[in-house]
Amino acid sequence: MTEVQSPIKQIIKRDGMIVPYDKDLITTAIFKSAVSIGGSDRATAESLSKQIEQALADTYGPGAIPTVEDIQDLVESTLINEGHAKTARAYIIYRHERAKLREARQTTFDAVENIPYKKVYDALCWNIDHGCDSIEGLNEIIKRGEFPDLVRAVTDRYDQEVAQGAEKIIDQLPDVCMVIVAGPSSSGKTTTTIKASEKLEKAGRRFKSIIIDHYFFDLKMHPKDEFGDYDYETPQALDLELINDHLVQLIEGKSIRTPDYDFKTGKRTLDVHEMSLAENEILLIDSLHGLYDQMTSGIPTEKKFRLYIETLGQIHNEHGIFMRWADNRLMRRMIRDSWHRNLKPDQTLTHWHYVRRSELQNIIPFIGTADYVVNSALPYELPILKHRLFKYFPEAMEIYKNEPKRQDAYIRAKRVYEFLDPMTEVADDTCVPSRALLREFIGGSEYEY
Repeated sequence: MTEVQSPIKQIIKRDGMIVPYDKDLITTAIFKSAVSIGGSDRATAESLSKQIEQALADTYGPGAIPTVEDIQDLVESTLINEGHAKTARAYIIYRHERAKLREARQTTFDAVENIPYKKVYDALCWNIDHGCDSIEGLNEIIKRGEFPDLVRAVTDRYDQEVAQGAEKIIDQLPDVCMVIVAGPSSSGKTTTTIKASEKLEKAGRRFKSIIIDHYFFDLKMHPKDEFGDYDYETPQALDLELINDHLVQLIEGKSIRTPDYDFKTGKRTLDVHEMSLAENEILLIDSLHGLYDQMTSGIPTEKKFRLYIETLGQIHNEHGIFMRWADNRLMRRMIRDSWHRNLKPDQTLTHWHYVRRSELQNIIPFIGTADYVVNSALPYELPILKHRLFKYFPEAMEIYKNEPKRQDAYIRAKRVYEFLDPMTEVADDTCVPSRALLREFIGGSEYEY
């Protein structure tokens, strides 16, 4: 019997955007609900999603564009009618929790501006002006042989933005005696810090960094997940009380002895590295959790300058869907982990949900406290990252599609694969300068990391 092809080609999202219809999203949502109550059979979820697809066709007819809510209602009724009441209940709870999360997130963004809208708008305008706001535009730039020109323009934009941040620090001297460089994983904090320090040195000041990684508790004290992985991403893995105490002493002109943490053994030794601040030195904290208040609560606000880094990318596909900032950073980290931590790209992919969970809980909520925001997204990097990583995403989709506990990795791999698929890749990265931010992740930088 020939399978009836669904005439549903598009759907309407909650924000009113029309996007392509994807039956696999329905399958995955059902599968995740079943997994939450002990299920493990994706084939049943696929069968149910086909029934839902046919119900969409019967209900709305050819050419119709149902909403997300219409589809979710059909999922609930189909699960109940087909005897999957427990899965239906799990799906309803999941749907309700997602709705509450969206509502809370919207309220938070409106209240404290956790999305730097002005910076995002500026990034979009810059991309439009340079013809790189879409995959189609990037492909045209590559086709015309103008890719090196784009690399130069993006590099100049980023360097100027960092320089402006450094100037703001200089303007607040000598009141500011601590600079916090914070941001989510693989946003480019290290390169940004190096470039800002170059500007400060010309003003007769220099950074002195306190290595926050040395303040990790012994690994045996860290919680484990169901896979046996330790969570390094939470600020509670750090000895926050000791960090804050040492920061206060340094600002007061005292000498301290920081711990030493051995990542190979997972053990910390106290009172190892002697440290103090000279008259021309500014204390630097380069940390994922630099904006987390408990880390620096003992230092008066006026003595701190908070520099926040994020990939505020504004590149969309033919359907108007933008590359997610976190997906951009995921690809950077997949490459860097492969040569810096000897991890395979799929290992970074499967660990990424811990990274995102910690970011959403302990980093993103504090964007509104930053004194300056640097956009580290590089429009030219996506074709280069595609060349290095694209082959891994179909493999990950195949491996994790039917694994109940790896659905997050499957969803991310599928989303990145579909976004990058129509993009022309660039194999030759010699036009990327040795001092460029991207070199922090792909290698070949003249900076030492």
